[in-house]
Amino acid sequence: MRATIGLAGLLVVLTACGGTVSTTTAAPPPATPTTPSATTAGPTPTPTPSPVVTGPNVSGCFTEDDGRIFTYGDDLPGVVTGKGETGVVITYERNGNVCTWRPLSDRLVAAGYRVLLYARDSRTPPEDVAVAMAKRLAKEKGVKRLFFVGGSIGATTAPLAAARLGGRTAGIVALSGAIDPGDAAKITAPLLQIGTENDGYGGAADLQAAHAAATKAAADELLVVKGESAHASAMFGASYGPQVLDRVLTFMNRHRQPGKG
Repeated sequence: MRATIGLAGLLVVLTACGGTVSTTTAAPPPATPTTPSATTAGPTPTPTPSPVVTGPNVSGCFTEDDGRIFTYGDDLPGVVTGKGETGVVITYERNGNVCTWRPLSDRLVAAGYRVLLYARDSRTPPEDVAVAMAKRLAKEKGVKRLFFVGGSIGATTAPLAAARLGGRTAGIVALSGAIDPGDAAKITAPLLQIGTENDGYGGAADLQAAHAAATKAAADELLVVKGESAHASAMFGASYGPQVLDRVLTFMNRHRQPGKG
């Protein structure tokens, strides 16, 4: 059963596998603080310089304090962080990096997931390397099932990678993806799509087309933020970012075990 619910801040289209549909309205953004006048403002604080990262790391955002750093291909780095039985492979948007995905990664690790993030050559579609990363993570001791999480092109190709992994796929989370309806029609794993209404790639029209086609998915959930245009991981830093992160975690917790939903 599909339900389309228009909210003041969010448009939610949700199909859960036999579950109850529930929605919450995004809290209004906080009021913009008034800038103090030149006569009352104190001296401009000196910015604190970012620490210099030395040693193995991924884009300066993940170090050996976060998890195990590895390299692949032409010495491109990746990291496995967390110790859960359910793995998550995160593939960022073209011209992006792992840094903007840290808010989601930290939430997932705290919730008991094992997360793999990796740097990649953004000139090529990420399907093949996403599959390779999934197979790498699947070999980790204790990992039983995996989610594919992607932004933009990483979201668009996530269903293709998930299909190649097969039965160990727990679900697909696509942020600002433009999944081809033909590919969406083949999805059998649980699917969650999130995007903003006015995004030029992976906006409302792209998301709705894939949602309508994903009739074989074990669950087919869609959340569109109305009136906004933030793309992929940029949503995490927006006023509605906490709702997006909560939505992803709720979906994954629901489907981390086989047969749940």
